[in-house]
Amino acid sequence: MKQFQPVSFLLAIFAVIAIMAIGIFIAEQSMIGIIASIVALFIIIGIGFARKKRMREKGML
Repeated sequence: MKQFQPVSFLLAIFAVIAIMAIGIFIAEQSMIGIIASIVALFIIIGIGFARKKRMREKGML
């Protein structure tokens, strides 16, 4: 079984929150909120992929 990684877990939770925020802002018809949530989602996912790449290079995964 793989070791629990709290940072990866938090990034996944933040990504889910950003996706939920997109839905909420669509319901509220707030274009600024939708765009901000999408940008936040891309940043969070980018951080997660960069972190995973660094961990693979170090041999931690």
